[in-house]
Amino acid sequence: MNEREAILAVNAAYYTAFMAGDFPKMSSIWADDDVSCVHPGWPVLIGRQPILESYANILRNPSQEPVEHHNDTALISGNDGRVFCVEIVGGMALAVTNWFRRVDGAWRMIHHQASPISTLMVEEDSDVPPGRLN
Repeated sequence: MNEREAILAVNAAYYTAFMAGDFPKMSSIWADDDVSCVHPGWPVLIGRQPILESYANILRNPSQEPVEHHNDTALISGNDGRVFCVEIVGGMALAVTNWFRRVDGAWRMIHHQASPISTLMVEEDSDVPPGRLN
């Protein structure tokens, strides 16, 4: 598996853990240090403990909408890599940056940010040009 495939696999694992409500898996994806997160409409969370507490609350919420991810695009530079994608949550489109860092040979998430976007077509026959998320 090359670096691009590896980081995209970890990104997919993040969404699998989210949809399964698998807190131990979600916790294992996040790095231990220098982490941050911005959920839509939330203030910035800094540090592993507040981030994992936020995910514990989100994952146990019985009303949590399913989260789909589309158009995953990886950008890797040395030991840092970002995956840009679009989340669809409750019919709302969000532009997402998932930032990973190679820690002890494995990609671990160091930042997640999701922000609403006004319009987006995610169907395969979309008019969105390749390389553009919105």
